[in-house]
Amino acid sequence: MSVDDKRSEQGGGGQRGWLERLGQALSGGEPRDREDLVDTLRDAQRRELLDADQLAMIEGVLHVSELQVRDIMIPRSQMVVVRRDADMAELLAPVIESGHSRFPVIGDSRDDVVGILIAKDLLRFVADDGDSRLKMRELMRPALFVPESKRLDVLLTEFRSSRNHLAVVVDEYGGVAGIVTIEDVLEQIVGEIDDEHDYDDDRYILSHRQGGSMVKALTPIEDFNSHFETELSDDEFDTIGGLVAHRFGHLPKRGEIVTIDSLRFEVVRADNRRIHLLLVRQIPTSGSQERRQPDSAAGSSVDALGKR
Repeated sequence: MSVDDKRSEQGGGGQRGWLERLGQALSGGEPRDREDLVDTLRDAQRRELLDADQLAMIEGVLHVSELQVRDIMIPRSQMVVVRRDADMAELLAPVIESGHSRFPVIGDSRDDVVGILIAKDLLRFVADDGDSRLKMRELMRPALFVPESKRLDVLLTEFRSSRNHLAVVVDEYGGVAGIVTIEDVLEQIVGEIDDEHDYDDDRYILSHRQGGSMVKALTPIEDFNSHFETELSDDEFDTIGGLVAHRFGHLPKRGEIVTIDSLRFEVVRADNRRIHLLLVRQIPTSGSQERRQPDSAAGSSVDALGKR
């Protein structure tokens, strides 16, 4: 009998034995259910067979299979869209302001999505210094439509097979409920994905032209109080994101709103681990706390700053 066989037979607890156990767990042997599987993975992480980031990603993959499109979609009211009959100037405005790469093209209303415009397809018309040859019907790509109830793991497979990065989400009546991107799905696995259009790491609070402020969830409460002239307590939490999540009583999704004292906090970016970005507005009333899923809250303010 080889040394490895002896170690396996004796349950020696060496690295090879734990890797074999982990492989068996992932291949459908034991454990018997998902909870046991997660326990096995966390045990492997404690024994340094996985690091914390690897464990978080594996748990994210498991979590994705439990989520539906409606859980992460960008609501209809927050979609950045372009109109089918827009000229070049009208097209460039939302492209430049938002920094997004893909846009639903609409006809008469937001329920009438007729295709998808990819921003880079406009480059050849910009280079020609004119839009005389711009024909939206020839420029736009077919739209992918998915129901709100589609599971995220199934959607990710569909994104891969169709080679799409954005899908239009429809409700049970066929109306447009929002959009979802491949990045939104991947962020549920790997966490927030920053790009060149995200905010500088050294700035916590950014004023917004429509009277609100974009605030990073990691903003220290002391800095937040200094900026907004508030007196929020930092006894229990160091960051504004921690305080807001506590007031919700759960980890909120994008679009959820809570009122604390005289401020209204709307979640602009969040994943299954934490809040990342908040839209903060002053309100005339104070003291009460409210929660809701907005239909038209924030409107174009999040259009320009929400991530696609």
